[in-house]
Amino acid sequence: MRLLSAGIGLSFAFLLATGAVAQPQATGPAPAIAQPAATAAPPNSGTHPLTAADLDAYFDGFIPLAIGRGNIAGAEVVVVKDGQVLFEKGYGFSDMKTRKTVDPETTLFRPGSISKLFTWTSVMQLVEQHKLDLDADVNRYLDFKVPHTWGKPVTLRDLMTHTPGFEETIKNLLATDPKAMEALGPGLKAWVPEEMFVPGTTPAYSNYGASLAGYIVQRVSGEPFEQYVAKHILEPLGMTHSTFVQPLPAALARDMSQGYDTASGEPKPFELVWMRPAGALSTTAGDIAKFMIAYLNGGEYNGARILKPQTIALMHSEIYQRDPRVPGMGLGFYHEDTNGHVIVGHGGDTIVFHSDLHLIPDAHVGFYYSQNSAGKDNSGVRGPLFQGFMDRYFPAPAAAPEPTLTSAKADGARVAGIYDASRRSDSNFFRIAAQQTKVSLNDDGTISLNDSNGLNGEPRKWREIKPFVWRDVNSKLMLIATLHNGEVSEIASDGYPQIVTLTRSSFWNSSAWNQPLMIATLAMLLLTVLFWPIKAILRWRYSSPFPLKGRAATVYRLTRVVAVIDLMFLGGYFGALAYGSAHLDFFSASSDWLFTLLQILGVAGVVGMLIPLYEVWIAFASVRPWWTKATDVLIAQACLSIAWFAFTLNLVNFNFNY
Repeated sequence: MRLLSAGIGLSFAFLLATGAVAQPQATGPAPAIAQPAATAAPPNSGTHPLTAADLDAYFDGFIPLAIGRGNIAGAEVVVVKDGQVLFEKGYGFSDMKTRKTVDPETTLFRPGSISKLFTWTSVMQLVEQHKLDLDADVNRYLDFKVPHTWGKPVTLRDLMTHTPGFEETIKNLLATDPKAMEALGPGLKAWVPEEMFVPGTTPAYSNYGASLAGYIVQRVSGEPFEQYVAKHILEPLGMTHSTFVQPLPAALARDMSQGYDTASGEPKPFELVWMRPAGALSTTAGDIAKFMIAYLNGGEYNGARILKPQTIALMHSEIYQRDPRVPGMGLGFYHEDTNGHVIVGHGGDTIVFHSDLHLIPDAHVGFYYSQNSAGKDNSGVRGPLFQGFMDRYFPAPAAAPEPTLTSAKADGARVAGIYDASRRSDSNFFRIAAQQTKVSLNDDGTISLNDSNGLNGEPRKWREIKPFVWRDVNSKLMLIATLHNGEVSEIASDGYPQIVTLTRSSFWNSSAWNQPLMIATLAMLLLTVLFWPIKAILRWRYSSPFPLKGRAATVYRLTRVVAVIDLMFLGGYFGALAYGSAHLDFFSASSDWLFTLLQILGVAGVVGMLIPLYEVWIAFASVRPWWTKATDVLIAQACLSIAWFAFTLNLVNFNFNY
């Protein structure tokens, strides 16, 4: 089970969180906006001066080499400080065929989920106008109902902290044909995702939740979402090369960068995002610079104000914090506190574009990087680039050496195991694609995670420095375990935002035994199907008669038919999900026929499971060689396993909302 990664929309490689929830509540009729206590801005204590010349040396020494090795076509970066653009540059090409270079002022990239920051800005504008209440039931603003599954309403505060409890949604997320694009309202009404968790209690990053907020903006303002953002954010800030409109207007389309899996491959079609408020923005580094300056300058840029200073301060404060040892969530912004500095920001990913935005409010600095290719092995340029930036210009104070604890192996053994990510689907067949993280104890007492690799592509090694606190031996990142009743229940990292939790998986749900069982099941079914005609050919070649007659012969043949059905059923799911992970437009209503067929095959296989069981009974009731009986038992076991997976992974519940 859990054989496929669910790396869609957001980069899923290791997002962790733990602990308890604390959310401030609105008081009185005024909007829920309060001014946090001011903090003194520390000076820039970097070993290098934060100047345009030094940034040019740093980025020129890093980005060309990184994108070249990563097979990335092009990238753009901008740094702002004290209300001005300090550094801005494009690297590589926006079109490999024509060799058109990236211009950070005019070349449009797709920043993915960074689009959500514009959605949250829109929400807070309406909060300032007393048209929205962060703590009211969202149903007050909708023309359909979000169920109170747990007896508690979903609020805008829940949406902005990614705690509405919704399961993951994939269907219709991306398209390449404009005719396949649903309108925002009807699409959201068609299916409200299941609430897996009580609202306000558990972080589970949600594109649907952000889109719901955008639809509320549309309904309350009376303006289509794309027009609202253009009129109230893009135009005031002078972001003339930015839009949420899809497909792009002709005036901007000519400046749109191509998107690539790798620079050496063919360009991909323009990705149409149905959940527009969650990720439909097209923009340039130059325009993003204006947005960052506005947020660093109390909501004002070049005389235009998009938000009040106290609203900005609230959005940047820690509204949701599951564990005080781990950076929390603001309103829409997640904390990435590094080297003693408070940092708020957001990442964004489509299939081909990958971007990060970071704000360092105490230094009045903003940093934005975007690349137009996934790159070889999903090259991880963004994280090391920004960490290098922080270490160069805002280094952490010197710290005393941290000894390895004598309890390292014992504690490592206690934390080892399989963990579930809260961002997943449970009510439908996409449960098979839910991510699980495996924590392993190494021989030297360190621990490793199967989905957390270093720059060398190898799993990081984490050394215990405090009881149930580990640090990556090659970086400053920490892992923190939470214990419940003496057992490790969750793990978190201070290097990742609290938008997803990792909790220990139950035994029945664990890939530790489900995955080997599934591999063995598929192998047994495949061998059964392959050897059926091979044995028939060999009997024909050597004129050997078929040894079974009558009912026994019929059951033998029907058992092989069931094996064919089961192999088509489970193999078909894996094939469809593997293809769809690289072509997200495949996950749409146009593919419902295929998943209907697969589920019909699944029902046939589950019912047909009785036939191989009957085959086992016949085998043991007659005189047959022991190896024949053993083979019959293994085939029956494989068919029983198919039934187990069909029900536990919801592969046959005929729910086509996913």
